Amino acid sequence: MVNVIGLGYIGLPTALMLAAHGVDVIGTDYNAALVDTLNSGKTTFQEDGLEELFLKALKTGIKFTVEYQVTDTYIVSVPTPYDKFSKKVDPVYVVSAVKEILKVAPKGATVVIESTISPGTIEKVVRPEIENAGCVIGEDINLVHAPERIIPGNMIYELLHNNRTIGADNRMIGEKIKELYSSFCQGEIVVTDIKTAEMTKVVENTFRAVNIAFANELAKICRHDNMDVYEVIRICNMHPRVNILQPGPGVGGHCISVDPWFLVGDYPSLAKVIDESMKTNDEMPEFVLNRIYEIMKERNMTDISRVGLYGLTYKENVDDMRESPTLQLLESQARHLAKGLKVYDPYITDDVVANQYHDLDEFLSAVDFVVVMVKHNEIMEKAEKLAGKTVLDCHNIIHQSGVYHI
Repeated sequence: MVNVIGLGYIGLPTALMLAAHGVDVIGTDYNAALVDTLNSGKTTFQEDGLEELFLKALKTGIKFTVEYQVTDTYIVSVPTPYDKFSKKVDPVYVVSAVKEILKVAPKGATVVIESTISPGTIEKVVRPEIENAGCVIGEDINLVHAPERIIPGNMIYELLHNNRTIGADNRMIGEKIKELYSSFCQGEIVVTDIKTAEMTKVVENTFRAVNIAFANELAKICRHDNMDVYEVIRICNMHPRVNILQPGPGVGGHCISVDPWFLVGDYPSLAKVIDESMKTNDEMPEFVLNRIYEIMKERNMTDISRVGLYGLTYKENVDDMRESPTLQLLESQARHLAKGLKVYDPYITDDVVANQYHDLDEFLSAVDFVVVMVKHNEIMEKAEKLAGKTVLDCHNIIHQSGVYHI
């Protein structure tokens, strides 16, 4: 039996996928309300294919509880925030989970850390916790790191098809966990050492962050000198060895907006390009806010309450708001002692910010100026509703005359 610890955006799909493929699974989370929701037969967030996977897992007997289980395999999939001052990973949730596991784990159990951590975290933080509890690593407890590689909006497909990395002290243990993940994973699974596995996950997200930052910096340069960044990128990408990404209003989610900071925090004198790239991405919501004020001045608009932000999530077609550029922009506006921007997102049904709307038509009737922060399918399919509005399109998806860009 596998006990999956943490039933959030990564832990829940992983637990369901294992269960749906014949593995005996019990999911554990400290959040009793979340556990109650799952036990009532309801999922806790929206994701394509998640409902069907959930029903399949229920039929095979998956259970949910707040209690840690006595078993031979634990998968820890809890959040790993970072300290905004030191930029280092904060492993508090991982450590807490490991401590609870040690209270019930039988001799020889394997603890798999799925949470994204900086290279050396298991060596510096997790191993000492296990040793301080009087356990011998490799005998009483086996340690493995198996970082996830999935993205909201495409989780189910990527769980099935993405390649994976297993980091282990002992090759035999690594192969055993590889076999467990092979119950559903159709991609290649590589077994390596723990620190390499830690590093590869962080580097993958850092690579993406740096390339996004390059596109965002190009947008700033082109805006400064009145050039069309999209045309520049389109032409450059005709070169066979050039593939520049598209700029945007900022970077959100846990992976790209957080994980690269782990390297900056651990290697401050070495991670210079990464540091500057992350700063560039973090500055984009403020850049968009400045563009809003520029356009309002150009068009003699004075009422900020007639400006609306379309999109609250960090990416399109999901309900995940973690580190969302829109939330960052609203925080930036508050620091300028301004308020009044209206907000709408088709995927966010609860009231999470002030001046939030839950109907597109009502939102559009309340504003004259629309800032497209998220490229949900809805706004692309209903772009004609923006006719007559001032539009700042942060993703170059609204193809109407007079549309402004970042």
